[in-house]
Amino acid sequence: MVSGWLLKPAGSMASNPPIQKALLHHVFFWLKEPENPAVRKQFEAAVNKLFSIEQVGLYHLGVPASTEQRDVVDHSYTYSMLISFASTDDQNAYQVHPVHLKFVEENSHLWHKVVVYDSVDSSF
Repeated sequence: MVSGWLLKPAGSMASNPPIQKALLHHVFFWLKEPENPAVRKQFEAAVNKLFSIEQVGLYHLGVPASTEQRDVVDHSYTYSMLISFASTDDQNAYQVHPVHLKFVEENSHLWHKVVVYDSVDSSF
């Protein structure tokens, strides 16, 4: 599920503009019971509520792609979530937003590991 991202057709010579002036918040989740449909349904419903937080810009919830197995590719996670924020202040507000706090409180029992990568472009 991608919201608002422009993707060029395969083989297109057109170039997409880079994502600039944004903080990208990439979160990887390893669920305790990744094969349990009820767990997955609960997790996905809970994550989708996060996307309603007003500071959230573009977002994506995904699962590992069926790409080539290589030493540098990690397919071990259950879900990845990518959210863009217009500013560090927006990301900070998201972290303490009641919807986010409720998400963590009510769903942290579903995962055994979470890894977060936050990045900004060099002009941020």
